Amino acid sequence: MKQAFFLLLFLCLALLPLQAENNPYRSDVLWVTVPDHADWLYRTGEKATVEVQLLKYGMPQDGVTVHYEMGGDMMPADAQGSVQLKHGKAVINVGTMKQPGFRDCRMWATVDGKTYRHHIKVGFSPEEIRPYTTKPADFEVFWEKNKAELAKVPLKYTKVRAEQYCTDRIDCYLVKLQVSARGQSVYGYLFYPKQAAKGTCPVVLCPPGAGIKTIKDPLRHKYYAEEGCIRFEIEIHGLNPEMSAETFREISDAFNGRENGYLMNGLDNRDHYYMKRVYLACIRSIDLLTSLPEWDGKNVIVQGGSQGGALALVTAGLDKRVTACVANHPALSDMAGYKAGRAGGYPHFFRTEGMDTPDKLRTMAYYDVVNFARRIQVPVRMTWGYNDDVCPPTTSYAVYNVLSCPKEALITPVNEHWTSDDTERSHWEWIKKQLK
Repeated sequence: MKQAFFLLLFLCLALLPLQAENNPYRSDVLWVTVPDHADWLYRTGEKATVEVQLLKYGMPQDGVTVHYEMGGDMMPADAQGSVQLKHGKAVINVGTMKQPGFRDCRMWATVDGKTYRHHIKVGFSPEEIRPYTTKPADFEVFWEKNKAELAKVPLKYTKVRAEQYCTDRIDCYLVKLQVSARGQSVYGYLFYPKQAAKGTCPVVLCPPGAGIKTIKDPLRHKYYAEEGCIRFEIEIHGLNPEMSAETFREISDAFNGRENGYLMNGLDNRDHYYMKRVYLACIRSIDLLTSLPEWDGKNVIVQGGSQGGALALVTAGLDKRVTACVANHPALSDMAGYKAGRAGGYPHFFRTEGMDTPDKLRTMAYYDVVNFARRIQVPVRMTWGYNDDVCPPTTSYAVYNVLSCPKEALITPVNEHWTSDDTERSHWEWIKKQLK
C-alpha cells in the first residue's frame, strides 16, 4: 500500500511541470496589457488607454523603454511613440476611432539584449460594423443551381475501420466520399458511439481549418461520440489523412504557396473557383450523415474553426437540414473589406499583387461568408478573440452583425487564432441545449 502511495505521489510531481507552465509558454518575459475598460470596448469618439507591464522571471522591469505603433485592425501604423516603465508599469494612450472598428497597439521592448513583442486590440462600437461585401443579385440562383446538379450525383463512399482511433466507448471509420460527378472525393473520420442504435444519434459535421494537411488530433473531440453523437471530421482536398506528414508538406509546398494556393485557384471565375467543390462537398457530407441508419432524423449540426468556421456557416446557409451551427473566428469573411480601408477576411487576398481585379472581386462575393450568414435561420454560436491577426475581429463582427437568427457570442478578447479546450467543450454543451 505504501509503495502504491509513493508511486502515485511521484507521478503527480512528475506531471506538475506539464500543468503549471506560465503564459506565454516557457518564456522568461511576460507582457501584461490592461485597457481601462474591462471588456476592451469603447464607443466611437471615446479615448482608450492601456496599462503596460513587462516582467522577467516574474519581476517588474524598471526603466525599460517600450516602443509602440498604432493603427487600425490589420492596417499600417498611423501613430508611434515610446514610454518608459516605472516600477514595471506605464500607460499608453491608444486614442480613438471615428468609425466602428478596432485599433491595434503593437509594442516591442529590449530586455538584456533581446527584443520582445506584443500587441493588443481594442474595439470601438464594433456592434455597428457592417460588411463591405454585398450579395450578388443572382446569388440564390447560382447556389440553387449548383445544389441541384450535386443532387443528381449518386451518394458513393467507402468506409474502413480506423482501429487507431477506436476506444472502448467509440468506433471510428476512415471514409472516402465522392463529392462530384467527376469522381472527386474528400476523406474524413466518422466517429460513432459504441453500439449506436438505429435512429438515436444527432450528427455533427466538422470541416477543417485552412491548409493542405492531415486531420489533426482526431480524438480531441471524442466526447461528442462518447456522449451519443455521430461526428464526421473531414479534409477538403481528396488527400488520405493517413499519408505521412512529410508527404503533406511536399504537396503543400508544391501547390499551396502565396501566389498559387488553392484559395486563389480559379478566383477569376465563379464557376471554376476551387472552393465551389469544397462548399458542395460539405452538403454531400450532410447527405452521408443523414443517410446513416443511426441518425436520429432530426439534429444536424455543423461546427468548425477558421476555414472550418467559414464552412460551417456556409453549410448552415446553404442546407436547410442543418439545425444548429458553431463557428470559431471564421475565415473567408468580408474578404473585400480592405476596399473600405479596414481589415478584410482571411486569406487576405489584397496582400498579393494582382488580386484586386473586377473578376476576382465579383467571384469573392459568391463565396463570402457574410452572404451565407444572411440566409441562416437556425441558432448560431460564434466565438472570436480581439488579438487575432489571422481572422481579425473586424471580420467576425461583420458576420455576426448580419445574422438575423437566434445567436450567441462567446468573446475572448485576449485570444489570438486559437481556442482553449474549455471553449471547445462549451460548444458541445451549447449544442446539447439545441437538440430536438
